[in-house]
Amino acid sequence: MTAVPIPRQPSSTDKNANPSGVRTETTPVLALKELVASLYREQNKIQNLLSSLGFALRSFNNLNQFLELTPLMAARVTDADGSALILLKSNGQISLEQLHCQEHQATQELRRLLDGVIRQANTSENQRNKNSNNSPILLLPSLLDEQIRQALGPQVRLYSTPVLVKNVERGRFYIFSSDPDYVWTQTRRKLLQLVADQTAVAIANNELTVELRSKERQDRELEIASEIQLRLLPRKCPKIQGVELAARCRNANRVGGDYYDFIPTNYDQLRQTQEGKIDKQTACCVPWSIVIGDVMGKGVPAGLIMTMTRGMLRAEVLNRHSPAQILQHLNRVMYADLDESHRFVTLFYSEYDPQSQILSYSNAAHNPPLMWRTSSQEIERLDTNGMLIGVDADSQYEDAKVQLKPGDTIIYYTDGFTDAVNPNGDRFEEKGLIEAFRQACQQCHSPQEILDYLFEQVDRFVSGENSNGDDMTLVVMRVQSSE
Repeated sequence: MTAVPIPRQPSSTDKNANPSGVRTETTPVLALKELVASLYREQNKIQNLLSSLGFALRSFNNLNQFLELTPLMAARVTDADGSALILLKSNGQISLEQLHCQEHQATQELRRLLDGVIRQANTSENQRNKNSNNSPILLLPSLLDEQIRQALGPQVRLYSTPVLVKNVERGRFYIFSSDPDYVWTQTRRKLLQLVADQTAVAIANNELTVELRSKERQDRELEIASEIQLRLLPRKCPKIQGVELAARCRNANRVGGDYYDFIPTNYDQLRQTQEGKIDKQTACCVPWSIVIGDVMGKGVPAGLIMTMTRGMLRAEVLNRHSPAQILQHLNRVMYADLDESHRFVTLFYSEYDPQSQILSYSNAAHNPPLMWRTSSQEIERLDTNGMLIGVDADSQYEDAKVQLKPGDTIIYYTDGFTDAVNPNGDRFEEKGLIEAFRQACQQCHSPQEILDYLFEQVDRFVSGENSNGDDMTLVVMRVQSSE
């Protein structure tokens, strides 16, 4: 293969460099002084070049701007005729990032040859990965060096050094020289390695910057999602005739999968005031749905499914079916989407009628609410048979109802309470919640006090170390005295 005609840089070791052609006599002392001066000038030149590269590394925000300088610096500090920077991609492909040479014509010829080697190498790599059906494997540097050496021909001296980012080779610097007396000394190798190391720092900094910006975007998106989710949850408990309510949702992450809601069962027919708001006097007397649910998992995916559940359930309530039928219809509608996402929803749906003080309910595998009977001072579980929403499109659910009396108190909760773990690995479990609920009903005078007490007991149990490991939601409903 034809050698590349790379123009040589004048070397400080060239003989008969006197432009006048007149032979001059030098004494050993003068020769030594000239050598020392030459070394001093060379040292200053190298220091200035490396200092300029360091300044560029600190100043440039654009990685490409910095990489444009590196082949020039690499050639200058090693007294070479040219230099090239080739980057290795994570997918096994390589690219000629930057190239420097003294003359335009030589640069074009070098680029043509290197592009040919890279194109052939990438084609071979693609074929190898296609045949092996494995993840991409980076081209061996020694093989790449040999292919470039053959392309340039025997008249060009070639040297290289890796660009290591976190101990992973991400590129290589190549040094070209057509000077037959050019020697790859230890000093030149170290100087080229310095350029390569600063290039590695620039690449690592750029990747960290990209990662940081991506994280900032994700944080902002999570913040927006959290704001939307909080707005979808009830801002305050409604006024329902004959009952007091308190509720709180505490997410483990900024976006959670817990859900609770209060829905007037005929809210589409409620009278509105002149300002467009719902007439509170009318709303407090109609039956209300009290619902709590939990999407398997946490974070944004669970939050999206929670939002979808809320919308579909609110639409289903308008049909005025029984709680079991509402869960059955909701399951059929949501089944396809939940099946594809491999997530499921537990849901407890109830309707309270202020006129009769009857609570009708149906359970889709959610933690059964606990009811404190003030007359007997005992706690009962409100439960029915039913599968999770999204497991089986044909799941059947059961209806049940309970007659409430003044003083009776019900807590709806998610498994963040029962799954709370203390430093010893013990779980709070339903037993611990029942005991805390019993004490709260005996000591507290309002649903809000009961809610605060139960959260306090769980936080004290986990000692703050594992606090908020899962979403925690609690709704407290107490039937008021007729007095």
